[in-house]
Amino acid sequence: MNKPTIEKGISEIVGALTDPIIVFPGGWGDSLPDWLKTSITLERLVMNMRALKGEQPTGTDAEACAYLNTASLTQPMDHDWAQIYLYIAGKTYEGWRTKESGATMPEDIRVDKLNDEQMRDLNRL
Repeated sequence: MNKPTIEKGISEIVGALTDPIIVFPGGWGDSLPDWLKTSITLERLVMNMRALKGEQPTGTDAEACAYLNTASLTQPMDHDWAQIYLYIAGKTYEGWRTKESGATMPEDIRVDKLNDEQMRDLNRL
Protein backbone atom coordinates (compact mmCIF):
# COMPACT_ATOMS: atom_id res chain seq x y z
CA MET A 1 0.00 0.00 0.00
CA ASN A 2 1.20 3.47 -0.76
CA LYS A 3 1.11 6.40 1.63
CA PRO A 4 -1.95 8.18 0.08
CA THR A 5 -3.98 4.95 0.29
CA ILE A 6 -3.06 4.44 3.94
CA GLU A 7 -3.86 8.07 4.77
CA LYS A 8 -7.23 7.81 3.01
CA GLY A 9 -8.05 4.65 4.96
CA ILE A 10 -7.14 6.30 8.25
CA SER A 11 -9.20 9.35 7.32
CA GLU A 12 -12.22 7.14 6.57
CA ILE A 13 -11.93 5.37 9.94
CA VAL A 14 -11.58 8.67 11.79
CA GLY A 15 -14.61 9.98 9.90
CA ALA A 16 -16.70 6.96 10.87
CA LEU A 17 -15.84 7.57 14.51
CA THR A 18 -16.11 11.36 14.65
CA ASP A 19 -18.32 12.67 11.82
CA PRO A 20 -21.48 14.31 13.11
CA ILE A 21 -24.77 12.45 13.02
CA ILE A 22 -27.10 14.13 10.54
CA VAL A 23 -30.50 14.83 12.08
CA PHE A 24 -33.60 16.65 10.89
CA PRO A 25 -33.39 20.36 11.80
CA GLY A 26 -35.59 21.27 14.71
CA GLY A 27 -33.63 20.74 17.88
CA TRP A 28 -34.31 17.05 18.57
CA GLY A 29 -30.80 15.76 17.82
CA ASP A 30 -29.99 15.50 21.53
CA SER A 31 -32.87 13.06 22.02
CA LEU A 32 -31.28 10.15 20.10
CA PRO A 33 -30.83 7.10 22.32
CA ASP A 34 -27.25 6.04 23.06
CA TRP A 35 -27.74 2.61 21.48
CA LEU A 36 -28.65 4.31 18.18
CA LYS A 37 -25.58 6.56 18.30
CA THR A 38 -23.39 3.50 18.89
CA SER A 39 -25.13 1.63 16.04
CA ILE A 40 -24.40 4.51 13.68
CA THR A 41 -20.68 4.38 14.47
CA LEU A 42 -20.53 0.60 14.06
CA GLU A 43 -22.53 0.62 10.81
CA ARG A 44 -20.27 3.36 9.44
CA LEU A 45 -17.24 1.17 10.15
CA VAL A 46 -18.92 -1.76 8.39
CA MET A 47 -19.72 0.49 5.42
CA ASN A 48 -16.04 1.52 5.27
CA MET A 49 -15.04 -2.15 5.07
CA ARG A 50 -17.56 -2.73 2.26
CA ALA A 51 -16.24 0.32 0.40
CA LEU A 52 -12.72 -1.12 0.61
CA LYS A 53 -14.06 -4.21 -1.17
CA GLY A 54 -15.49 -2.09 -3.98
CA GLU A 55 -19.07 -1.43 -2.86
CA GLN A 56 -20.55 2.02 -3.32
CA PRO A 57 -20.58 3.76 0.08
CA THR A 58 -24.04 4.87 1.22
CA GLY A 59 -25.67 6.14 4.36
CA THR A 60 -26.44 3.40 6.85
CA ASP A 61 -29.77 2.11 8.13
CA ALA A 62 -29.00 3.50 11.59
CA GLU A 63 -28.28 6.94 10.11
CA ALA A 64 -31.59 6.89 8.22
CA CYS A 65 -33.32 5.81 11.43
CA ALA A 66 -31.79 8.72 13.37
CA TYR A 67 -32.80 11.24 10.72
CA LEU A 68 -36.37 9.96 10.51
CA ASN A 69 -36.60 9.73 14.30
CA THR A 70 -35.85 13.42 14.66
CA ALA A 71 -38.08 14.30 11.69
CA SER A 72 -41.00 12.50 13.35
CA LEU A 73 -40.51 14.58 16.49
CA THR A 74 -40.48 17.83 14.52
CA GLN A 75 -43.53 17.44 12.29
CA PRO A 76 -46.22 14.91 11.40
CA MET A 77 -45.28 12.35 8.75
CA ASP A 78 -47.52 11.21 5.93
CA HIS A 79 -48.40 7.53 5.56
CA ASP A 80 -45.50 6.62 3.27
CA TRP A 81 -42.83 8.27 5.43
CA ALA A 82 -44.34 6.75 8.58
CA GLN A 83 -44.12 3.32 6.93
CA ILE A 84 -40.52 3.98 5.89
CA TYR A 85 -39.62 5.10 9.41
CA LEU A 86 -41.24 2.06 11.03
CA TYR A 87 -39.53 -0.23 8.51
CA ILE A 88 -36.04 1.20 9.06
CA ALA A 89 -36.55 1.57 12.83
CA GLY A 90 -37.60 -2.07 13.10
CA LYS A 91 -34.68 -3.22 10.99
CA THR A 92 -32.20 -1.16 13.00
CA TYR A 93 -33.67 -2.04 16.39
CA GLU A 94 -33.83 -5.77 15.67
CA GLY A 95 -30.25 -5.70 14.40
CA TRP A 96 -28.77 -3.90 17.39
CA ARG A 97 -30.93 -4.68 20.41
CA THR A 98 -29.52 -7.06 22.97
CA LYS A 99 -31.13 -10.47 22.72
CA GLU A 100 -31.10 -10.73 26.51
CA SER A 101 -33.44 -7.75 26.78
CA GLY A 102 -36.30 -9.78 25.35
CA ALA A 103 -37.66 -6.59 23.78
CA THR A 104 -38.81 -6.70 20.17
CA MET A 105 -40.53 -4.36 17.77
CA PRO A 106 -44.26 -4.47 18.62
CA GLU A 107 -46.27 -6.44 16.07
CA ASP A 108 -48.90 -3.72 15.65
CA ILE A 109 -46.35 -1.23 14.30
CA ARG A 110 -43.86 -3.59 12.63
CA VAL A 111 -43.39 -2.99 8.91
CA ASP A 112 -41.59 -5.85 7.17
CA LYS A 113 -41.77 -4.67 3.57
CA LEU A 114 -41.98 -1.41 1.63
CA ASN A 115 -43.53 -0.86 -1.77
CA ASP A 116 -41.25 0.16 -4.66
CA GLU A 117 -41.93 3.89 -4.32
CA GLN A 118 -41.26 3.84 -0.57
CA MET A 119 -38.01 1.92 -1.14
CA ARG A 120 -36.92 4.53 -3.70
CA ASP A 121 -37.66 7.30 -1.18
CA LEU A 122 -35.61 5.49 1.47
CA ASN A 123 -32.70 4.99 -0.93
CA ARG A 124 -32.75 8.71 -1.82
CA LEU A 125 -32.68 9.63 1.87
